[in-house]
Amino acid sequence: MGEPGVMPVDRLTPEDQLMLWPDEIWPQENAMLAVLDGSGLFDADGRFRLEAVQETIRSRLHLVPRLRQLLYLPGPGLGRPLWVDAPAFDIREHVRVEPLAAPADEAALLAAAEELRRLRLDHSRPLWMMWLLPGLPGRRVGMFVKLHHVLADGMASIATMAAFLDTEPSAAGVSAPLWTPPPPWPSNRDLAADNVRAHMAAMGRAVSAVVHPLATARRVVATWPAVRELFGVRPAPATSLDRLVGPDRTMAVVRTGLAEVADIGHRYDATVNDVLLTLITGGLRNLLRTRGEDVDGGTVRCYVPISLRHPDPRAVASGNLISQMVVPLPVDTADAGLRLRRIAAETVTRKAKTRPSLGALFHGAISRRVLLKLVARQRVNVTTANLRGPASPRYLAGARLLEAFPVLPLIANVSLGVGALSYAGRFAITVTADRDAYPDLAAFTAGVRGDLRALCAGPLGTGARLDDGADDQQRRHGDELSAEDHLVDVDGGSPADGTLLEDVHT
Repeated sequence: MGEPGVMPVDRLTPEDQLMLWPDEIWPQENAMLAVLDGSGLFDADGRFRLEAVQETIRSRLHLVPRLRQLLYLPGPGLGRPLWVDAPAFDIREHVRVEPLAAPADEAALLAAAEELRRLRLDHSRPLWMMWLLPGLPGRRVGMFVKLHHVLADGMASIATMAAFLDTEPSAAGVSAPLWTPPPPWPSNRDLAADNVRAHMAAMGRAVSAVVHPLATARRVVATWPAVRELFGVRPAPATSLDRLVGPDRTMAVVRTGLAEVADIGHRYDATVNDVLLTLITGGLRNLLRTRGEDVDGGTVRCYVPISLRHPDPRAVASGNLISQMVVPLPVDTADAGLRLRRIAAETVTRKAKTRPSLGALFHGAISRRVLLKLVARQRVNVTTANLRGPASPRYLAGARLLEAFPVLPLIANVSLGVGALSYAGRFAITVTADRDAYPDLAAFTAGVRGDLRALCAGPLGTGARLDDGADDQQRRHGDELSAEDHLVDVDGGSPADGTLLEDVHT
């Protein structure tokens, strides 16, 4: 309980603590790159009104209390890390402006995002940052937001961002409650007592497992297939993708419409996530073939996160509550439609397995060492996240959010992260890759674009016609943004007008 008038002990969950373990080697930070219509964010002299954005964010912080808290690592014998309220908070330390050299293009935006991604979060402050990036054509403004994974998984990250957005450009300002100094942090005595209670509870659970062996055995039997799948009892074929992740990244973006992806899924009796996995498989198949590697009979393993949380419309989700399934991607299958059917059948089978949370599998210093060794040895080379954003447009400080792209963290041998976000009728796919492992990333995105076209033109398909939510013009499938390659459209031409994130019109 703690002393009266003292901040309660708010420990990290085992799931959250997992996100700290690899941090020194492979930073675990979720990020999002977005583009705003910044027409109303400049004053008459052309100065960017950073204060307006800062005030909007500051006024909503009470909706996401974690963003005003510090991660506190107590000493030996005092238990797991915990959250404590920051004694002071300055929004200017977390919401900043980094102008791009105008007129900036798509490559400059992605290059800026990579530079900001490399900056480590300051653990003496709440673990998040937002940068506004003016300098894009047409007074559009880039935005790069980064949250440590310990704060939020993918679903919780989207909920956090949504707390700052309005459904109308002229939405009334939010009256934030007056800030009051937080109570004192828990003392070492409070933490030691709480740690003793936690150990006693753990001992009680252990005793219960011994007293009720049948129930324990049932749980083990139920979860064993998922655990076996996760740690790859069967050896995976070796490819050039098997290499530890380094510090540098390269990024690209492929865009299409959510209606088109949903239509593909409907025609093939598959989910949107199945379609995403199929596109990733097509990208990997093309990449490996251009490297001269044999793909016949081969698969590449992919991590697919499974959310275990039940959305609560009354609160903004925070923390981590996920499991993982490992899906073999059939790079040996040339036909995109057949590949989609194979993947859909595979995911149906794997979703039926009972999956424990990752935190339930690993906790404690011994488990930490075991986990890091396991992930470093796994031949799982891809991770994904398919996130659902708002179905209608949103606004930040009156500026319309035009597009948003999730940027995934990488770890161990997982040298490719492919995140997708549906927002306002769009389906944005972000490819984040280890730069040394994917110097030829364009071959991967070319394979993704090729599969997208093939699936759209497949049985009863309507072709590759996309809707631009920003200006109601027709879009072409699969335009790519790359920080290292010149932007090209799906037919190999150059952008017609050079505007940010605009596909060449059909």
